[in-house]
Amino acid sequence: MITVEGLNLSFGEAAAKTQVLSAVSLRVSEGEIFGLVGESGSGKTTVLKCLAGLFTHWQGELAIAGEPLGRRLNRARCRRVQMVFQDPYGSLHPRHTIGDILEEPLLIHGIGQRQARVVAMLEKVGLNRAWQTRYPHQLSGGQRQRVAIARALILEPRVLLLDEPTSALDVSVQAEILNLLSDLQQQANLTYLMVTHDLGVVAHLCHRVAVMQQGRVLETLDVPTLVADRAAMPYTRMLVEASRHYNPALAREV
Repeated sequence: MITVEGLNLSFGEAAAKTQVLSAVSLRVSEGEIFGLVGESGSGKTTVLKCLAGLFTHWQGELAIAGEPLGRRLNRARCRRVQMVFQDPYGSLHPRHTIGDILEEPLLIHGIGQRQARVVAMLEKVGLNRAWQTRYPHQLSGGQRQRVAIARALILEPRVLLLDEPTSALDVSVQAEILNLLSDLQQQANLTYLMVTHDLGVVAHLCHRVAVMQQGRVLETLDVPTLVADRAAMPYTRMLVEASRHYNPALAREV
């Protein structure tokens, strides 16, 4: 469903040029939940932004369901791929009601029965029609992330890009959102590409995972192999060990 082949991205020019992604290659099957893990600055979110069309000066090949992605957004692409951002408060317009936020994509794409679709989507993410008149600041973090997920799904995309969707939430709420994402994926056979720092989230939700460091994919492995600590790369094994308990010496080594 998702193909990333030889993806390169840099910022700046000449002596100030910084290579952010170097020959990143991934293949995600239809209906798969695929994780991207690695330290901050490893390029995980940048890969998502290239797929989402937020960065356009990349080099390489990107495709969804066998159809190459260009460097410009179009309506068809937005119908196939949507993104859920890390901070639900920052990604929702503070002066728009929840109903307006969910209806806007339908208006842009000329989709009818908007009110019915908005209510149905709210119910699907565990809210109801009464939330339509509220503003983002009137919601809790978990409720705002449910709205962000609803907005991403209202165009019925086949692929969802998830940028640490639970990292800004309380621990108790994180489990609710992860379970919601799992249920939604199973109901519609969605394909997820999810960035996370939390290997517990990977173990709970993902089928396979790619480990990134300094803009490169070090290895790709299935989750049982990761959990069993049978990763091939020393860096991956360090991440697994660091996720089990905090050790200052190990943290400096990572």
